[in-house]
Amino acid sequence: MRLRGREWLALLRPGDVLVIALAAVLVAVLAQYFWRGGVADRAEIRAAGKLFARVSLDVAQVIEVPGPIGTTRIEIAPGKARVAHDPGPKQYCVRQGWLSTAGAVAICAPNQVTLSLHARKPAYDSLGY
Repeated sequence: MRLRGREWLALLRPGDVLVIALAAVLVAVLAQYFWRGGVADRAEIRAAGKLFARVSLDVAQVIEVPGPIGTTRIEIAPGKARVAHDPGPKQYCVRQGWLSTAGAVAICAPNQVTLSLHARKPAYDSLGY
């Protein structure tokens, strides 16, 4: 017996619909719990691969990082950070906008500057498990 189109809907009972709805809610809740990024509490700024600064995300501040082609300006705000200005031609790191989850990274390759966010408790990494 092959069902065509929406004929299979007639086979569903109210209990089936309830089970499907509960399963969808359970999947959504578990996805939020297990795959959310950790709350970042500090930022690390690297220049030419070496640690330039490690700052807390509690206080708003602006950090200027010298690089081979100019100065990269990084803005820190409570709970988030971003690359506000970079002398690189493509501006990929600037376009990333505000970073707020642990593990987020903005890389300004031409100027060799990297901004990364970290947390005390690392986020779940699906690639590592």
